[in-house]
Amino acid sequence: MKELKNHTFGVIGSGSFATAIVKILCENVDTLYWSVRNKYTEEYINDNYHNPNYLTSIEFDLDQLIVSSDANMVAKNCDVLIFAVPSIYLLDTLKQIEIDLTDKIIVSVIKGIIPDFNDIVGHYFHKELSIPYENFVVITGPCHAEEISMERLSYLTVASISEKNANLLSDAIKTKYVKTVISDDIFGTEYSAVLKNIFALSAGIAHGLGYGDNFQAVLMSNAIREMERFLKEIYPLKRDIKNSAYLGDLLVTGYSYFSRNRMLGNMIGKGYTVKVAILEMNMIAEGYYATKGIYKIIQEHNINMPIVSAVYRMLYENENPRRCMQKLADSMD
Repeated sequence: MKELKNHTFGVIGSGSFATAIVKILCENVDTLYWSVRNKYTEEYINDNYHNPNYLTSIEFDLDQLIVSSDANMVAKNCDVLIFAVPSIYLLDTLKQIEIDLTDKIIVSVIKGIIPDFNDIVGHYFHKELSIPYENFVVITGPCHAEEISMERLSYLTVASISEKNANLLSDAIKTKYVKTVISDDIFGTEYSAVLKNIFALSAGIAHGLGYGDNFQAVLMSNAIREMERFLKEIYPLKRDIKNSAYLGDLLVTGYSYFSRNRMLGNMIGKGYTVKVAILEMNMIAEGYYATKGIYKIIQEHNINMPIVSAVYRMLYENENPRRCMQKLADSMD
């Protein structure tokens, strides 16, 4: 924990998981910078001690929290930057930051594909912004922000090829209700966090169509095998797919009512059009955008992933969900 004193932390993003990360960090660091979406959110938090839109039950101690809508100011003052914005907004966020980030420790809790580049966050920061992989850290689940706010026992995986940086972030987010696991699989954990959202969409669609727990179990069993095939092809590394960063995160996202991807899928299964379902939600379901990108990758690499392919057809080719899910169910074992 002594190492935390040598670093200044900043969180960029003001959604539910960003808010949860801020809550956790406030337990372990003396001063925390928080870059929020706009001036209204900044002023509201400073006046009312909580986020106006997400996890509103969390009250913050403003003596240790510096809230600003100026992302560049936060980046300038911090050497550890935690990005917690939806993947579709990452590029717009980075445009606000004018300083060089190459000497910073960059942490991603983003669970999506950057649409313009069809790439995961770690690759993008390395290729486009010259961030050394040693300076990049991924934080994944299994963990819902809502349970963090209630201080229910939760688990986070911290992945980095730098053991020092992994330990630093582990110490920063470890609390009495958050346990951490360290991994060196930065790309595998990132890709699995993307994939589980697509599988959660399929689980939600199945639920909306009236499929029960028996089918859900078979669906998740097939999903973890698809995830394993994908990771072996795209980023081969010795890993245990049954670990919590892979199977655990898949299960909590596929089963939990807190899962926004499952929620979106459930609406589609109940008959909402994709467009209307997305408009009805007040949060970003990363799986919608990820499906298009991952489908392109599996086509290029010829990876057999029936669930991902079925979700793609339902979301982007307007295939009837009931007929599509029936064909998928018939193909499963």
